[in-house]
Amino acid sequence: MSSALRTRRVVMGLLAVVVGGSGIVVGQLRDDPPAPAAPESRVAAASADLRFLRREAPPGTTVVDVAGTVLATLTDGARTATLDGPPRTFAEPQFGGAPVTTRVWVRLLPHEWRPGAENEPWFRPWLAESVGSTEPDVLAYAAEYLDGAPERRDADGVRVGGDARFGPPGPNGGPSPENSDFYDYLGVTWRFADRQVRRPERERYGAVDCSGFVRLVYGYRAGYPLLSGERPGPGLPRRARAMAEVGPGAVVLPDTGVPPTNLAALQAGDLLFFDLDRAPDRRIDHVAIYLGRDEAGKARFVSSRRRADGPTLGDLGGTSVLDDGGHYARSFRAAKRL
Repeated sequence: MSSALRTRRVVMGLLAVVVGGSGIVVGQLRDDPPAPAAPESRVAAASADLRFLRREAPPGTTVVDVAGTVLATLTDGARTATLDGPPRTFAEPQFGGAPVTTRVWVRLLPHEWRPGAENEPWFRPWLAESVGSTEPDVLAYAAEYLDGAPERRDADGVRVGGDARFGPPGPNGGPSPENSDFYDYLGVTWRFADRQVRRPERERYGAVDCSGFVRLVYGYRAGYPLLSGERPGPGLPRRARAMAEVGPGAVVLPDTGVPPTNLAALQAGDLLFFDLDRAPDRRIDHVAIYLGRDEAGKARFVSSRRRADGPTLGDLGGTSVLDDGGHYARSFRAAKRL
């Protein structure tokens, strides 16, 4: 399975993403001229002439080459890295909403970032290989489950890509229930590191709820460790609430009970948490993956939800943006960086 994952390619034309964080955008510095093309960045990544700039809120490191191009943004306590790469434009026009265009790619570091890690022997080879690479990244994986995405199978015949549903039909034709995890979509039995075994339900084949979608993209496809349940541990737990409250990663926007306003702190790939039902307990009940600013200037995300019957970055059943005053914008509560 691992060799098959390494050979997968991006499904083009489905999703686009752009990202910014604390005024710094991968691929350029504020007030600097446009960044050079990705091949030049790859050459710069292999050179010794790199600057490593420490930043705050959240603390991390920005990697800049001699031309002033931001090659990578790395966050203390997180494995997610945003990297400069070839531009992409993707969209889901059948559900409305502006496309997102970007040259930002989201990949996982082999280790959580920490101050001074640029001096460790693994880092520069990893950076040289990753900057400008067109191997599928986190956002490309997410695109493979949108409405109309073609089915893809690995060498073992497991369906690893293609239009995902939210869940099976509800009782008496009612709304689809939740509880569809990544192994339900795949249709495979999964043994977790804690030796817990989960078996797929036939009626949930090809379906993922919101947290199942995140686990499918970040866990099964990108290789982030997964937990069998909701207790704290070295991996991504099952539910959105557990991801927010006890899950791993660096807190980007803390939950204060109201929508955060500092959206500039977000980067593509961040996990976004929502309180959609507005129940008295004020608990998180939805999770999404941040994409960045769309072509209308709005902060857009992708998530699996009932009205769209699966993952979407479009506006069916509510706009997929954080700053328009809509239902999801009013319900937004926090963000983490894995």
